Amino acid sequence: MPIKNRFSDLSGEITAWRRDFHAHPELRFEETRTAGLVAERLKGFGCDEVVEGFGKTGVVAVIRGRGQASGRTIGFRADMDALPITEATGLEYASETAGTMHACGHDGHTSMLLGAAQYLAETRNFDGTVVLVFQPAEEAGGGARAMLKDGLMERFEIDEIYGMHNWPGIEAGQFAMREGPQMAAADSFEVRVRGKGGHGAMPHIAVDTSLVASHIIIALQSVVSRNVDPLKAAIVSVCGMKSDTDTYNVIPDEVLLKGTTRYLHPEVQGVIRERMQALVTQTAAAYGASAELTYFVGVPPTMNAPEAVTHAAEAALAVTGKAPLEIDPVMPAEDFSEMLLARPGAYVFIGNGDSADLHNPLYNFNDDILPVGASFFTELAENRMPLGD
Repeated sequence: MPIKNRFSDLSGEITAWRRDFHAHPELRFEETRTAGLVAERLKGFGCDEVVEGFGKTGVVAVIRGRGQASGRTIGFRADMDALPITEATGLEYASETAGTMHACGHDGHTSMLLGAAQYLAETRNFDGTVVLVFQPAEEAGGGARAMLKDGLMERFEIDEIYGMHNWPGIEAGQFAMREGPQMAAADSFEVRVRGKGGHGAMPHIAVDTSLVASHIIIALQSVVSRNVDPLKAAIVSVCGMKSDTDTYNVIPDEVLLKGTTRYLHPEVQGVIRERMQALVTQTAAAYGASAELTYFVGVPPTMNAPEAVTHAAEAALAVTGKAPLEIDPVMPAEDFSEMLLARPGAYVFIGNGDSADLHNPLYNFNDDILPVGASFFTELAENRMPLGD
């Protein structure tokens, strides 16, 4: 891969950073050690400005190029948080924190952007400003919103912003992206079913909430298959069912369902909510019970701006010598979508190779792609903000 020679020299150091982050994972808004190390390194690289505690536990750094005639400022974002998963890799640098693991590669994302920061601060071969955004709390969302609330785009005058995520199953180091929706929105919901508890041997004098909840689960499957436009992908998944009893012969008084909805087109959300509300209440009523739907709006779809995808694709081609894959949308979600609502930009995937899936206890970030990802960020900065003659 024709990565920048400087990253070949730095690859051992960047790998060491990544493995240290992996061994010391921190959950959303608890990334104090990670953020501290990030800020320390950014200051050591000679960044022009390093701001800590931005968006609670985030870090933002500014690097100014040799020229400023373009007046352009480009943001690059990496996520820092880990997941509440017990690692099962057995690696020598496996998580030292019980029940917490970097199972999504944020340790790698952070390290790639740190590598890019070191190169950009050393060379400054661009005309404009680069803003490096190390975001907390991507998992379950909240980190992007916190940084935006603190004035990320306005304070640092960001014109466009780019992010990157590793993707298992794509050839290691191969880039992939698309215009428009690349990742889905992620909302969640609860359905509380209330009936009349009783003895399992005398269901005729009870109102069986388990039966009602089961029919609600089945009814909800009609939302996507019969109400959403078939050309607009969506998902309604009931992922948990819990009652107020834990024995063999008691009909519960109450059952709680939990689940998620996903969609690529914002207008689909209204259809899903309206149909879910009707099906939940009316199905329960048909069986003599009551049910209440609580719908939680999460993050919107990740929408890539066409022009930004063109710029990202050019940088990817320059780094790897291979045109990026034009992929279909995927239904997981990403709160970088909220940054893309604030400014145009693109989110790209970089292949992690034949690894375990994301959010799996056997997952591990592929260290071979660290210099490739770092090269992408620097190439994009230099291509978008070239120095004049």
